[in-house]
Amino acid sequence: MRIINGNVLTMDGLTIPSGYVAVSGDQIARVGPMEECPENWEGETLDAQGGYVLPGLIDAHCHLGMFGDALGFEGDDGNESTDPCTPQLRAIDGVNPLDRCFEEARAAGVTTVLTGPGSANPVAGQFAAIKTTGRWVDAMVVKAPAAMKLALGENPKSVYNERHETPVTRMATASLIRENLRKALEYAEKLERAAADEEEDKPDFDPKLEALLPVVRGELPVHIHAHRADDIATGIRLAKEFSLDYVIVHGTEAHRIPDLLAQEGARVITGPSLGDRSKPELAHMTLENPAILAMHGVKVAICTDHPVIPVQYLPLCAALAVRGGMPPEAALAAITINAAEIAGIGHLVGSLTPGKQADIVVTSGHPLNVLSRVRAVFIGGRQVVG
Repeated sequence: MRIINGNVLTMDGLTIPSGYVAVSGDQIARVGPMEECPENWEGETLDAQGGYVLPGLIDAHCHLGMFGDALGFEGDDGNESTDPCTPQLRAIDGVNPLDRCFEEARAAGVTTVLTGPGSANPVAGQFAAIKTTGRWVDAMVVKAPAAMKLALGENPKSVYNERHETPVTRMATASLIRENLRKALEYAEKLERAAADEEEDKPDFDPKLEALLPVVRGELPVHIHAHRADDIATGIRLAKEFSLDYVIVHGTEAHRIPDLLAQEGARVITGPSLGDRSKPELAHMTLENPAILAMHGVKVAICTDHPVIPVQYLPLCAALAVRGGMPPEAALAAITINAAEIAGIGHLVGSLTPGKQADIVVTSGHPLNVLSRVRAVFIGGRQVVG
């Protein structure tokens, strides 16, 4: 299959005003200007008719499939708010791939999402990177687990305050995270001693600590839900204390400390930005947040936090970042290559690079123009829209 006569936005540093993309099987085979397009081509050809061709869009943080569309409690599988520490929970055990919002995601050109538990628990569980097509979640997985979700600030406080249980303060939230990370380190040490010495007894199996082992070993990143600047600082403090690979999620007040985040080398998944200031933590929400961060050299992705903002409005969220001062190229990167790299799947998706998976979107006009329409979407080389 090949796509011809398009403005090709490869997102790997190359833009081709009149180009083509060739696909072999489920991978991108060739990308180049039309004058280099093979004349004798066996297979289907799609004419982009001067529209835009770009990699499939990536929502770096959402809860797609975890909160069922129009189902209420029956479809609410995102928050196990009965225990503040649930690292053993896995997104793939909660995702409903037949939720119609997956179809809406595909129709908007969103081909990959990071989805997982909500922010009720300080240690919430495991996120997964999945494709947005399929009926069997196991076949949709790009990477699982992709991250361990931690949550700071207002959400855990409010959930457990209502239950009259800890944590009801920011101090207790951080303490609970710290306690369980420390237990995981001790658990790892006991396993190592038992492996080295037959006379040492292995510790009893603990599903929570087993789930935290790759976190404390630096093998699995933590995605830290934090809106306020002080919560962001707490998240980074914890990450540095335990040498964690971390990403700040939401970072609503990150624009108040962009230079400090740049010094720390922090990566931030911003959003959602299309909504009201529905709680105290959002008092300083601004469309300029991703632009300010990018200007200071912070690596930024943009998310919808679906269902907070419906996943199909991911391009609109990026367009709003442009309105807030972000260059269009940077905003597109925030929902393609940056999102992929922050998610740890940049070697697979996020750009039209030969050898990567053939997730491709064809639009009638610039993808961040709200009047543009999605003409075709391919996931793994298979056309799923158009």
